[in-house]
Amino acid sequence: MNERRRLIGVVKSNKMTKTVVVEIKRTFRHPLYQKVVHATKRVKAHDEHACQVGDEVQIVESRPLSAQKRWVVEKVIKRSVEDLESGE
Repeated sequence: MNERRRLIGVVKSNKMTKTVVVEIKRTFRHPLYQKVVHATKRVKAHDEHACQVGDEVQIVESRPLSAQKRWVVEKVIKRSVEDLESGE
């Protein structure tokens, strides 16, 4: 296994060609005030797996692929419910 960062997020948009927008949520405690903080970040990732909106995916950092893409979808962890229903 290499040292690249891997993050898990949910696909929020797939309207671009071979690109998806992945929303990454993280929860942490503020170092000074000890309040629980919920932070979200949206990143663009290269997609060769034909992800749909709602899929839970693992992304891995990569070389710059375009002006905004720095991540690649490594694998689909869980398909969304809509995908499973339409496949039957």
